[in-house]
Amino acid sequence: MKTRILIFGMLLTGWMSFAQQDAQYTQYMYNTININPAYAGSRGVMSFFGLHRTQWVGLDGAPVTNAFSMNTPIEFTNLGLGLSFVNDRIGPTSENTISADVSYSVQTSENYKLSFGVKATGNLFNLDVTRLTYQNPNDPLLQNLNNNFSMNVGAGVYFHSDKSYVGLSVPNFFETKRYDDNDVAVYKERMNFYLIGGYVFDLSPNLKFKPAFLSKVVEGAPFQLDVSGNFLIQEKLTLGAAWRWGAAMSAMVGFQITDGLFAGYAYDLETTRLANYNSGSHEIFLRFELFRRDDRIVSPRFF
Repeated sequence: MKTRILIFGMLLTGWMSFAQQDAQYTQYMYNTININPAYAGSRGVMSFFGLHRTQWVGLDGAPVTNAFSMNTPIEFTNLGLGLSFVNDRIGPTSENTISADVSYSVQTSENYKLSFGVKATGNLFNLDVTRLTYQNPNDPLLQNLNNNFSMNVGAGVYFHSDKSYVGLSVPNFFETKRYDDNDVAVYKERMNFYLIGGYVFDLSPNLKFKPAFLSKVVEGAPFQLDVSGNFLIQEKLTLGAAWRWGAAMSAMVGFQITDGLFAGYAYDLETTRLANYNSGSHEIFLRFELFRRDDRIVSPRFF
C-alpha cells in the first residue's frame, strides 16, 4: 500500500517549487554560471560568487538556497573553467549539488565572442520523513533517503560582448527520479531549458541602463519569464526592478565596494495568493574578483 500522505507531501513540495526544478534566483544576471556552463571565464578575470536566498519568509518548509561558485579564464588559451556548489532545502528535502564547467570561446568579430560549455554535476538528495505527517508509520515505503547520489551532464552556448549577451542552456540532460517504487515516482528532476539575454545602454557618461531577461521551460510546469531593468550610477551604485510573470515583483540594489568587490540585495513581493501566507523573499550576494597587476579596469562589467 502506498502512503498517500507521503505522496501528498512530496507533491506539495513540487508545487511549492513549481517551475523551480532548478534553484530560482532573482539576481540571475550575476549568477549565470549556475545555469550556463559557457559563461565560465567570460568576465576575463577569476571571479568568486556567494549567494543566500530565503524564499517565502514565514511559510513553513519554504525554499532556502545557498550558492557558491568560482570561474576563471585560462591564460593564453580560449578555455574557461568553473566550479559551483548549491545547497537547496525545500520542506522535508535537501539537495547538495556540485558542478564543474568547461568552456571554449571563439572570437567571431572585433567585439563579440561565441562560447560553448559543458557541465558535469554530482547531486546528493536527502528526504527526512520525520518532517512529514503520515497515516501508517509501518509502511515499508516510508523511509529516509540519505545522500541518494546521481550524476548528470549539461551544455550551453553564450554569445557576448562588453555590452550585450544572449545564452541558451540545459544544465541537466537526464531526468532523475526520486522515491521511485517502480510504479510511480513522486518526485522527478526534469530538464530545464534556459534562454537569457541583456543589453547595456550608455545613457550618459555616468549612467547606464541594462534590461535583461531569463526564460525557463520545464516539462509539466508553467512557462517562467523574468524581466529586469537595472541602472548603474557613477560606476558604483546599481538600482533596479524585476518582474516574474505570474509570480512576483522585485526590487534590487547593488554597490561596487572596490574594483573587485560587489554586493547586491533583492526583495521579492509575491503577486499570487501565496502573498497571504508569507512576507516576501530575500536574496543577498557577494562577488569578489582577482585582477592581474597589468589589468586595466576602464569600466566594471555590468553583468
